[in-house]
Amino acid sequence: MRDRDYHLGISAYYHDSAAALVRDGVPVAAAQEERFTRRRHDSSFPANAVRFCLAEAGIGLSDLASVTYYERPDLKFRRTLSSFASAGPRAIGAFGRIAPDWFGWKRDALAVVDGELATLGLGTAPKARAIEHHRSHAASAFFPSPFESAAVLCIDGVGEWHTTTIWHGKGSALELVNSVSYPHSLGLLYSAFTSFCGFKVDSGEYKLMGLAPYGEPRYADLIRREIIALRPDGSFTLALDKFEFLRGERMIGEAFASLFGGPARDPESKLTQRECDIAASIQAVTDEAVLGLARAAKEMTGEDALCMAGGVALNCVSNGHVSRSGLFSRLWVQPAAGDAGCALGAALDTAITGTGRRVPAQPDAMKGAYLGPDFSDEEIVAYLEEAGHAHQRMPEEDLLDAVSRHLEQGAVVGWFQGRMEFGPRALGARSILGDPRNTEMQRTMNLKIKYRESFRPFAPSVLEEDAAEYFEVREESPYMLVVSPVAEAIRVGPTPRRSLGAINEVRSTLPSITHVDLSARVQTVTEARSPRYARLLRRFKALTGCPVLVNTSFNVRGEPIVCTPQEAYRCFMRTEMDVLVLGSCLLVKAEQAPLVEDVDWRAEIPLD
Repeated sequence: MRDRDYHLGISAYYHDSAAALVRDGVPVAAAQEERFTRRRHDSSFPANAVRFCLAEAGIGLSDLASVTYYERPDLKFRRTLSSFASAGPRAIGAFGRIAPDWFGWKRDALAVVDGELATLGLGTAPKARAIEHHRSHAASAFFPSPFESAAVLCIDGVGEWHTTTIWHGKGSALELVNSVSYPHSLGLLYSAFTSFCGFKVDSGEYKLMGLAPYGEPRYADLIRREIIALRPDGSFTLALDKFEFLRGERMIGEAFASLFGGPARDPESKLTQRECDIAASIQAVTDEAVLGLARAAKEMTGEDALCMAGGVALNCVSNGHVSRSGLFSRLWVQPAAGDAGCALGAALDTAITGTGRRVPAQPDAMKGAYLGPDFSDEEIVAYLEEAGHAHQRMPEEDLLDAVSRHLEQGAVVGWFQGRMEFGPRALGARSILGDPRNTEMQRTMNLKIKYRESFRPFAPSVLEEDAAEYFEVREESPYMLVVSPVAEAIRVGPTPRRSLGAINEVRSTLPSITHVDLSARVQTVTEARSPRYARLLRRFKALTGCPVLVNTSFNVRGEPIVCTPQEAYRCFMRTEMDVLVLGSCLLVKAEQAPLVEDVDWRAEIPLD
């Protein structure tokens, strides 16, 4: 079946393993391994994700033109050795723990990938090749974008050596323009503060971002003076004596803590105003640094459009500052901006640079990020009937009417439609929905549905044609990766207090999606990308006058977003959700038999 040009990309063995398949330079399928194994941030070889991608295209491994791994193991090995050598005797303990892996299988990760693919029994794959980590990020950002040419900015913790790169994308070519190398890293800096505030590195950074608006940036000048030097040309350096990560044991130590008046917060202990102010301070510095890098990208490439990827590109607050700065006419952020997206970038880079063929797609080539598994109504009905779950299958018009009425009456709705999203955001395929006008919705969703911290904000989905009426958006935001202020017209009350005491204050006519700083992480929705979700928003608007819904991911704390109807039903029954919509089927909680489980599942939720 080589009439088409299929390329497989793989990201594995660090965190958020994933696989992606590209056909003729266009994404066909992509998914994180965690969605299949149900292990959050699963780092194992993405065997299930590979199987899914091949099945989606109806091919085997023998039909592939290439397999591309998302980073260069040889370069990463050299950086690891160099880091420990520079750290001296204090790093001996950590080096002893990781050396066996690095002198063993990690040095030859490509052979491991080849072996894992062979065990799938799906044919013979081409030998895996590798490209550099930041090139994978850059390819994931530029090649699916709608631009013929653009500046490309990639910021993360660290790849092999690079932590920040600026690229120039033109047609089917990607040229590295400038870079910052390890150990100087915005991603590691933000992770250090994530750890200091008591959240888990590589998964709690979004909590730190959500906490920041409750504080004042009292420590921002201290951070600029003592921890990071920001230069006018966009470059930066860290004060390495304040960090411990070079020695491999932990992110920070006493030298760091002494700057902030005491030790790090213990995970799960009570948050104080100090953590809020620290979060606000590092967010302000990060905003400044990212904007400086965007300015440098503009100056170095002369381009009027910007593409972004890398873990720091998931910081939608900083993205909002870039968008509103007016530096670029358009901003496009890869929805799977973290390491999972590198699987897609690796496949795209091989496919497009190898052939020299790329045609920019409109509105982009990501298909709304709906690249994961889907389930037909027939499959859903068969599952529900076999399990004996009470349900009603409805024509779409009746379904949308019923769901809108439930939402208007205060119900929390699990919404499961079509292909699962690729990346960390729920975009209306695996979502939990609510009425944003309801003053209790944020508290209800956090404490009774998501089982997470009460300070965490929720994001709005809004019909794109109505977005400017409710939010100060500068451009479309289909992937929920830009924070924007809510519009003046919907603000109410006095200027909010920036403290934890302001959590329950009403700040707008859409209180459940308005953060304490009068902002929201907006998703703009169109029928072109999300047909049924857009029609639900339109029906809710016809009923209530409001074209906005609360949209949060369909999962509970510590678990990945649901993938299958069975997982959606289990999550529905484990929580205080009121209604579940699986395709065209509507299920009401009051009509369901009790879910019988042998364990208290909430006691098993890992901290994240």
